[in-house]
Amino acid sequence: MNLASLDLNLLIALRALLEELNVTKAGRRIGLSQPAMSAALARLRHHFADELLVRQGNRYELTPLGNALRAPAANAYAMLERLFTSRADFHPATEQHDFTLLSSDYAIAVFGAELARILHTEAPGVRLHFQHVPPGVAEHAGALLSGVDGLLMPHGVIGDLPAVELYRDEWVCLVSDDHPGLGDRITMDDLARLPWVIYQRAFDATVARQLAMLGLEPYVEVSVQSFQLLPSLVAGTRRVALIQRRLARLLEGLAPVRTLPCPFEAVPLQEALWWHPVHTHDAAHIWLRETAARVAAGLPDA
Repeated sequence: MNLASLDLNLLIALRALLEELNVTKAGRRIGLSQPAMSAALARLRHHFADELLVRQGNRYELTPLGNALRAPAANAYAMLERLFTSRADFHPATEQHDFTLLSSDYAIAVFGAELARILHTEAPGVRLHFQHVPPGVAEHAGALLSGVDGLLMPHGVIGDLPAVELYRDEWVCLVSDDHPGLGDRITMDDLARLPWVIYQRAFDATVARQLAMLGLEPYVEVSVQSFQLLPSLVAGTRRVALIQRRLARLLEGLAPVRTLPCPFEAVPLQEALWWHPVHTHDAAHIWLRETAARVAAGLPDA
């Protein structure tokens, strides 16, 4: 396909139509009259050889292709917007800018909070937005990163994208202070017989895959989408959880729990900031990456 022959304004119209499901509302959203928006829809239908929107009673519904195009259209729009707003220079002390990072609550607590403090001091006009890592990041990392500034995630989940290394961490076992039957160590047999609390999305914990490779399938009694809730769900029970040592130290005293060394050589965690190549030469993004690396270098050792 010859991209030079395409009208990129159709992308703007496509996104609005697929999200508003109404020609008039879509036109109002992007500043086009109803006839102009209808003409754009006709061109899009011709291009895709599909109706995209079909009337059902007094409303429109997406065709299967229209539904499939909704997320890619939004991501493409976000990527083009960031591409054409790239700058050759960036002055953090005076600039107004927004950065959006995908992250787990673990990375926000251990690294993101310190990054936000540095930005507060050095770049008062910069706003930092953290969003939870959505499902499917491993399969669609490039598409997801095209619409944001970066992803805080350890190695072992995604690849083939640029990244700046941040810090290392290690896994420890988390148990209740008064756990019956456990002293100052825990064994593989203990891990096999005890009930578990786990972070709900296993792809964020490569150590869980390591356990499976060792032939241990934990009995999961509780799952949760927050690493920071693990201590409160372990306290006062026979449960066990795996938690990052840096986070465990931050949460000390919030619940009656203790950490024990893992009874196997748990793979260390190497946290990184990943980004889409479209951001590589943008001055604001370069500053963000350099600042992130500097903040990570100042973190205490695990």
